[in-house]
Amino acid sequence: MSKPPSNSPALGTTSASLSDPVLRTQASRREALSRSLALGALIALFVLCLAWELYLAPTGSGTLAIKAFPLLVPMLGLWRYRLYTFRWLSLMIWLYFAEGAVRATSESGLGAGLAALEVLLSVVIFCACALHVRLRLAAAKQAAAVQEGSAP
Repeated sequence: MSKPPSNSPALGTTSASLSDPVLRTQASRREALSRSLALGALIALFVLCLAWELYLAPTGSGTLAIKAFPLLVPMLGLWRYRLYTFRWLSLMIWLYFAEGAVRATSESGLGAGLAALEVLLSVVIFCACALHVRLRLAAAKQAAAVQEGSAP
């Protein structure tokens, strides 16, 4: 698990207010763990979608593989600890959950198993993103309380 650099634009600089969850200079261990879990599950979901539609159990001529490409967009934001990315990804991932749930109940064989794995990865991504946002907002609230307490 790598920690973000202190000069990272995602976490801000030392001249900024500590009350903003985006502008802290270092992520906690739990924040780094939730980010790693979300990023790892997102990469796994991307690989699953491509492998599923191109090699393992293709539907049609493999054109459904394009469903994997929107997953590339949030990868950089998760890598850079962008709070906004965690927030909107936790909403977007429900599209993959819904697709996996429908295909898990309507297909049989390998397709149903792959769909169940898609559902599982979607839930992991959602939980990791929600936990990350919650940790960051709690840390910001605590920093704001400390800053108010030290003000003259």
